Amino acid sequence: MIRTRAVIKYLGYILLFNALFLFISAVISFAGGENSMSALLFSGLLTAALGSFPQVFVEKIEEVTFHEGLVISVIGWIITCIVGMIPYYIWGGEFTLANALFESVSGYTTTGASTLNDVEALPKGLLFWRSSTTFIGGVGIILFVLLILPEKKGVQASFYRSEVSDLSKMSFRTRSRHIIHMIVTVYFTLIIVETILLKLLGMTFFDALCHSFSTVATAGFSTKNLSIAAYNNIGIELVIMFFMLISSMHFGLVYSTLTNKKINIFTSRPARMYMIVTFIGIILITFQLAQEKVYGLGESLRYASFQVISLVSTTGLATVDTAKWPLFSIILLLYYSMQCGMVGSTAGGIKFDRIYLFFASVKKQLKLIIHPDGMYAIKMDKKVVHYSLELQIMIFIIAYLLTMLITTLLLAAMGIDGMTSLSASIATIGNVGPGFGGVSSLGNYGQLPDAAKYILSVNMLLGRLEIMNVVALFLLLCRKD
Repeated sequence: MIRTRAVIKYLGYILLFNALFLFISAVISFAGGENSMSALLFSGLLTAALGSFPQVFVEKIEEVTFHEGLVISVIGWIITCIVGMIPYYIWGGEFTLANALFESVSGYTTTGASTLNDVEALPKGLLFWRSSTTFIGGVGIILFVLLILPEKKGVQASFYRSEVSDLSKMSFRTRSRHIIHMIVTVYFTLIIVETILLKLLGMTFFDALCHSFSTVATAGFSTKNLSIAAYNNIGIELVIMFFMLISSMHFGLVYSTLTNKKINIFTSRPARMYMIVTFIGIILITFQLAQEKVYGLGESLRYASFQVISLVSTTGLATVDTAKWPLFSIILLLYYSMQCGMVGSTAGGIKFDRIYLFFASVKKQLKLIIHPDGMYAIKMDKKVVHYSLELQIMIFIIAYLLTMLITTLLLAAMGIDGMTSLSASIATIGNVGPGFGGVSSLGNYGQLPDAAKYILSVNMLLGRLEIMNVVALFLLLCRKD
């Protein structure tokens, strides 16, 4: 039995957390004398009021079941995205209802896809709110709320189980609260260090902070129309590349590396393989761009490195328009947009760990064909992967690819060209952001029909919630008992 009062109580906490950032954005807007202050303030007051009612009228909840945690997690993401669109829609400009919802979902799911033709026309208060949605969504609104709540019986464990995949918890079997602190510590540390470095390299503090939010959350929102290309600064690109790559790796491994633990980025086989596969993509694209004289060798390496890391990390920041690249390079980038980063990171997509285990499972099945009576186990960092988790990964990959295919077909049925339909589907379910065709790295989704924007908004949420949680919630709510 799912208690409605428990769900409403914790949804209230989520709304209050969002209201805090709306008020901060309103203060920034007020300080700059901007016309977005009233939209942000009204949105903040409305969100705070909606979040306060459950705290006043619903009694304290001492324990939350896993099923209740699942409902709160999924509905919390949906409500957060709806609340996040309010200041955009009130402010107006390019923000129609469809555009406002798309921008909000894109921010919270750290997709970074945009419908805006002129990002620089937005006032700073609204730009900060836009970046704040990526900051909130990066590590997960649910985990942020858990961090500030008192530790009650079952509450944190229930939310943690519903929010974090089983695969990402394999190497870190410890209390959920410790892992939450570990994740958030890494998250804030990376943001602070990157902000300082970008400021030293010439960005304003505001731009440095917004781009750090975007990089560490692997989101891709920029304060510039031309994204990182607007700066044309190799130093800035190198810093952002480093933080995109680190942020796409398991935060537990990053924490272990910083604290000099035995299992870390350099000793973990999946982490090493992830970096090798990323490096191979950079080399292949570099040589093709140079061979076909798209750029010189130096520029080819510079642009290939940034774009491969940007897409594999699902950040989506850009230094060049990849839509003009040769087909071989585009196909490789499409693969990286599906593979993406590692579990336990802010990256979206299928995740490299799942692909790593998929091939390990294929190898095991081939051995069983040759030796039917053999006993074989899949291991990851010397830990045996249980068959149930192995099966779960296979089901997830199939569900992921089917969702991507259905979305592509729906977009194509609206008259959208093939490359745009396919790449938009891949880019949104993977929370990558830019695709190819009409939604390339320096383009946007503004020209798509409103129906396509709604479909892609659902796609982004499915990608962020990893599909199976949404299906599980649907089955849970449809139960008769």
